[in-house]
Amino acid sequence: MSSSFTAVRRVLNAASYVSPRLLGGYVWRLFCEPVTRDKVRGAQQPVHDQAVVEKITVNGKDVVTYRWGEGGNPVLLIHGFGGRAANFAGFVHGLQQLGVTALAYDAFGHGDSGGKGVTILDHLAVLRQLQDRHGPFRAVIGHSFGGTTGYLALRRGIKAGRLVSISSVGEFASLPSTFCKQLGLRPVYARELRRRTELLFASEPDPWNAFSPVHRPEEIEQPVLVVHDQNDREVGVEQGRRIAAAYGDRAEFLLTEGLGHRRILGDTTVITKVLAFAVGDEVTPDE
Repeated sequence: MSSSFTAVRRVLNAASYVSPRLLGGYVWRLFCEPVTRDKVRGAQQPVHDQAVVEKITVNGKDVVTYRWGEGGNPVLLIHGFGGRAANFAGFVHGLQQLGVTALAYDAFGHGDSGGKGVTILDHLAVLRQLQDRHGPFRAVIGHSFGGTTGYLALRRGIKAGRLVSISSVGEFASLPSTFCKQLGLRPVYARELRRRTELLFASEPDPWNAFSPVHRPEEIEQPVLVVHDQNDREVGVEQGRRIAAAYGDRAEFLLTEGLGHRRILGDTTVITKVLAFAVGDEVTPDE
């Protein structure tokens, strides 16, 4: 958050002593809706411009999809909260070098897609349509919340040969407290976010476990690669370690240092190792 959020944070924390529900709706929107839409950055633009861009309609909202290549069994790329498909430009370039089709999309409320906010079930609805059109997938690679989504997707019928999660939460229940800690909000708001989340997913018997990558790992038979940075301030490295531990011999764990939560997507070593795992071939992306 920018420095302009400081005054807002003070008001929110002051109001929480009276009633966290008073401004709970505002905190909830921050939790579900990106404050701003990420733009395509300079280094991402050439790859972004090469994509075949299409629109699909999911739950009444337009979703913009991007495809690089014409072959079947694409590698599916799922961006994180506040991101967009273009964040994977380095991965797309590497897949192009290998002659492998890449497929990505902007989630609801992100990039050029419609809507304001997105949930994990919204992502799943998009993935099901993409699978009907382009699947099954050679691999799924997800960053942050996109990686968390990948585990649920494979447990609920999305077909993929391999799964890679980068900087992802392993325990869905950690999201409210992690979010409040990042924003400097009092813990009482985490309880309010939990309450609203349970209302939103009332049809789910136990969303906190059901949406967690560490939940029922035996239901995912595919090999898993977990990538996390030692210095990730948004999602602590212990979350990545827990995912890797849950999958035992089926998981590989790649620990990086100094890349944080977002720069990790642009690191050539990470891209090389992820694509070697996902595709089974070595590739050295251009610097």
